[in-house]
Amino acid sequence: MFYRAVMLAAALLLTGCEKPQAGNVTEARLLAAEDDPDNWLSYGRTYAEQRYSPLEDVNDSNVGKLSLAWAVEFDTNRGQEATPIVVDGIMYLSTAWSKVMAVDASTGEVLWRYDPKVDGQKGAHACCDVVNRGVAVWEGKVFVGTIDGRLIALDAGTGKEVWSTVTVDQKKPYTITMAPRVVRGKVIIGNSGAELGVRGYVSAYDANSGKLVWRFYTVPGNPADGPDGAASDEAFAKFAGKTWNGKWWEMGGGGTVWDSVVYDADFNQLIVGVGNGSPWNHRARSAGKGDNLFLSSILALDPDTGKYKWHYQVNPGETWDFTATQQITLADLTIDGKPRKVLMQAPKNGFFYVIDRSNGKLISAENFVPQNWAEKIDLVTGRPVERPEARFADKPYLVYPAGIGAHAWHPMSYSPKTGLVYIPAMHVPLSYGDDVNYTRHIGRWNTGVTFLDPPEGTVPGATPAERRAALAKMNRGMLVAWDPVAQKARWQVDMPWPWNGGTLATGGNLVFQGDPYGIFRARAADTGKELWKFDAQRGIMAGPVTFRAKGVQYVAVLAGYGGSMGMATASDWMRRPPANGVLLAFRIDGKGTLAKLPAIPQLPYAQSDETFTAAQYAEGEKQYFAFCSICHTGPVNPNLFKSQLATNRDAWRSVVIEGALKDNGMISFAPWIDADQAEAIRAYVLKSAREQELTQQKGPRP
Repeated sequence: MFYRAVMLAAALLLTGCEKPQAGNVTEARLLAAEDDPDNWLSYGRTYAEQRYSPLEDVNDSNVGKLSLAWAVEFDTNRGQEATPIVVDGIMYLSTAWSKVMAVDASTGEVLWRYDPKVDGQKGAHACCDVVNRGVAVWEGKVFVGTIDGRLIALDAGTGKEVWSTVTVDQKKPYTITMAPRVVRGKVIIGNSGAELGVRGYVSAYDANSGKLVWRFYTVPGNPADGPDGAASDEAFAKFAGKTWNGKWWEMGGGGTVWDSVVYDADFNQLIVGVGNGSPWNHRARSAGKGDNLFLSSILALDPDTGKYKWHYQVNPGETWDFTATQQITLADLTIDGKPRKVLMQAPKNGFFYVIDRSNGKLISAENFVPQNWAEKIDLVTGRPVERPEARFADKPYLVYPAGIGAHAWHPMSYSPKTGLVYIPAMHVPLSYGDDVNYTRHIGRWNTGVTFLDPPEGTVPGATPAERRAALAKMNRGMLVAWDPVAQKARWQVDMPWPWNGGTLATGGNLVFQGDPYGIFRARAADTGKELWKFDAQRGIMAGPVTFRAKGVQYVAVLAGYGGSMGMATASDWMRRPPANGVLLAFRIDGKGTLAKLPAIPQLPYAQSDETFTAAQYAEGEKQYFAFCSICHTGPVNPNLFKSQLATNRDAWRSVVIEGALKDNGMISFAPWIDADQAEAIRAYVLKSAREQELTQQKGPRP
């Protein structure tokens, strides 16, 4: 705490004497960011990552006059998930394919663009689209992590590359989608790819040179290889390594750090959220034994050395894809009449956690959405009291939340003014079964789970197809205004779609949020009442920001539907096919315009008179769900049931086996399937297309 006080004092002293420069963000300035509402200096505005701005020029009484000020169109219709950074009137942001741009925050004039020119084939290693969640700005540099695993520093004034370093083994299916954070002169970056078979870690690089300072692995390596020579060695030698069994290292183990990293200046510690195991299924990964540290954990590390300080494991022996990578927010709360310095997290498993950040001890945890995998979280041990059947060992189990999560990467916000956390929540049940014939496919998805039709009895007397349809109708979303002290919802808005965008809370008693249909809304923060909306004509999942430029308050957000939701959600469910993404900025009485997109007719289902065998249909269904469904159900990538390639055997083979579209991310699947299996997938696609054409039911509309 003394360190924080010293740096805050330094910030005040340096305010008048620092040399003006583009991207003038210093440690002292970031520590004082709470008192600088005109800017949005880091991913969550301040180190606490509350995504709250005290600005109130736009408020609940005049938000009806909010209108578009300017817009900048991007060059791709892939997912847009970035949170812009705003420094002294200049906005810095990343877009899909890890591109970066700088924009005049008051006019939208593009000042410079940077393209890291990633290999399009790398898109096949991105579990959830070629998205990027943002940049970091520090002492005249802009930092971005790329989909191919590089960390790049750019000159904030020109966009020219200053340095670039490879942070992963690029021969392995690693990617980076997270926004870097800069702490005490070091750029902190993790990576993605757990399902594809990698070992997770978080690294710190010198902000000036790009040289590695320290690395902390989140899961142990092959014991035969000995210590890594990393900051994590001591923790694995003392206790964490003993929590693993089997040959987990053959699939890397998982545990990627792909989103949440927060600096706690009060205790000079870096708090990191760790992801799921590889494969998901605990029995396939670790012989069903051990807690598997540090999977699904919140880790506290020394920011200078990476040395372990403490951890809290959200899901010991994780087996559902219940990551703890969701946003971590710091706050000072009064609990039982006493001030407490806490961290808050609403991870995938559906419980809202309040944790003492001085030592990692659990204070409270209650479910913020419906859940059926645990009776409760034991406040004495901190461990969940699981329902044994939820581990789907003996028979399939319809679990909620499932791997989609009760809350995914979409940013939540916390308003000290209302005392509420605004969570973009989801309810998406999924039927898990134990894949007893699990086969490793390094480079593609590895779960060790079979995703089955809902068990019989879910809908009495229903066929499998009817049960699937009934299950789909259960999917929904919620904007939950959660009281972290009382651990209950103060208000909730229910939505007929599961996906909903990140939130922003402001001092004007407002909460901003987008939705997958492209509607950007402002609600009253105290009641949830809708006060304003704007049709962006493109889905909005990213977290909004607000700032002042030339004395005027703006609200800005990236629109562009993608990610796992845009690839794995049925395209007919969307109002319109995806257009290129766009950056939108709003102000009171703005005069900007957004061109109306032309109506695009829905594509017909693939049709063919060809006949196939029952064995081909069965094999095709198996391989389709193993390799295709995760990327080809939604509107971003082609819906295979409407792909005319499926009607031509040779064209299909040229893409699936020969890699004709590899530059777009559709690599050859020859390493995992042969030509006969590819043909079987085509058979299944044509059969399903016929069935869907006959039985299709329109999805919900807002």
